[in-house]
Amino acid sequence: MVEVTSTTSSTQTLSQVASNKLTADYQSFLKLLTAQLTNQDPLEPMDSSTFVSQLAQLSQVEQGIQTNSHLENITSQLATVGLTQDLGLIGREVSIPGDLFDLESGQGSFDYVLGTTANEVRAIIRDSAGTSVAQIEGLETSAETLHTVTWDGLSTEGLPVDDGIYTAEIIATDPEGNVLTSSPYTKAVVERLTLENGQSMLHLSNGSTALAGLVAAVE
Repeated sequence: MVEVTSTTSSTQTLSQVASNKLTADYQSFLKLLTAQLTNQDPLEPMDSSTFVSQLAQLSQVEQGIQTNSHLENITSQLATVGLTQDLGLIGREVSIPGDLFDLESGQGSFDYVLGTTANEVRAIIRDSAGTSVAQIEGLETSAETLHTVTWDGLSTEGLPVDDGIYTAEIIATDPEGNVLTSSPYTKAVVERLTLENGQSMLHLSNGSTALAGLVAAVE
C-alpha cells in the first residue's frame, strides 16, 4: 500500500499575501483620490501628475506580483513531478549515505565510496550492541565509485548470526597504513514516503529516514 503523508501546513503564498495588500492599497488610493478631487479648490485644481506617478508605481508592483505568482506555479508543478518520481521508489531498494543495513534470510549488502584510491579496504560489521561480529577483507580500492559489498551472514567464527539491523564500518588505508576518507552507504527498501516542508522523506526498512534527493542508486 502506498502511503504518502504531508506535514506541510496550509498557508498563503508570498504572491497571494502581496496581492491582497496591493488590492487594499488600490482601494485606499482610490478613496483618497476621490476625496481630494471632491474637495479640491476649483480655482486651484490639483496637479494630476502626482496621482499618475502613484498609479504607475502600483502598476509596476502588480506586474512584479504576477511574475512571482507565475514562478510559484512553475515551482509547484516541478515539485509535483518530483513527487511522482519519488513515489516510484516505494518498494525499491535504494542506496543512501549511512552505515545501517538489513540482514534478511542470512543475506545482507551495503555500499561505500572512497575519497581517494586506497591500498587496502576492509569492512567491520557490528550488531545493534556495537559488537564486532564479522570482518570482510580485500574490498575494492578504487576512488569515487559506488562499491557494493555482500555479506553471507556468517560471523568471524563462521557461524550464522541472527537476521536484523547491522552497521558497516569501512576502513581504507594507503601503503603507509594511514586511514583514508570513506563513506558508507546503507541499502534498504523504501517502505513509505512522507512530505516534510515540501520535500520527500523516505522511510526505510532498516528504521532510518532520508531525503529522496540523497539516493545514490536504485535496484
